[in-house]
Amino acid sequence: MSTWLGLSIGNSRYHWAEFSNHQMLRSWETEHLSEPFLNSSQRDWGDLLRSLNCIPTDQAPLPELWLASVVPAQTELWQTYPHLHRITLADIPIPDMYPSLGIDRALALWGAGSLWGWPVLVIDGGTALTFTGVDDRGVFKGGAILPGLGLQGRSLTQFTAALPQLDPLATTLPPRWATDTLAAMHSGILYTLLAGLDAFITDWWKQFPDSALVFTGGDGNRLATALQSCLVSSERDWLKKLQVNPHLVLQGIAALRSAGRSAKVSGGR
Repeated sequence: MSTWLGLSIGNSRYHWAEFSNHQMLRSWETEHLSEPFLNSSQRDWGDLLRSLNCIPTDQAPLPELWLASVVPAQTELWQTYPHLHRITLADIPIPDMYPSLGIDRALALWGAGSLWGWPVLVIDGGTALTFTGVDDRGVFKGGAILPGLGLQGRSLTQFTAALPQLDPLATTLPPRWATDTLAAMHSGILYTLLAGLDAFITDWWKQFPDSALVFTGGDGNRLATALQSCLVSSERDWLKKLQVNPHLVLQGIAALRSAGRSAKVSGGR
């Protein structure tokens, strides 16, 4: 069976998937590669891919690699990979995207549109929390960016003298009116963020009441679940439409490849 790899290099880690044609077989994450390796001029691609759990120990031919990245230093490492397709914003056929739009946001939109059609609003709960929308004509509508859950927690800990370390992975909802410092930090971040999510989604829903609403990213499922727990579904029809897909960027890569969209082929120089 011939397979290929999709790689999305995010701010915090590598997001991988192995595909057979457009079907995802598995997904996993690895850390950013270290500085000594980045500076190495001699690389054994087979050994590297095996160390990253990308290919079995006995695989000889290197697989095709479709890459999208928001970290230039990490991107540079892969430029000489023999079968590299590097995806840029120009490869994604969504009209009116602005030139500095993150490739991950654009691919998440394309992945969501390929699965649910237009219009669509994608909420990515990653290092940064982003809202990105495409209207019912398939045209980029706009979005917003703010610090994500973990980043907000770390900023409180790092830039104040007396606040404790906050665990961004806590899964239970805190009391809104907290009676200790840690719970107060959880409450302030989470409920303010949920109120913002509510406001953005409600405004989008007024414009596009048939839109798909998709959460993705590391905190995507947690945020979607918290919204469904906190809000009254009878007052917000869009709550019934929420979808969660942690692999939208990788799905967008697969959709581009399946549609035969051109991507820059490099490597082997």
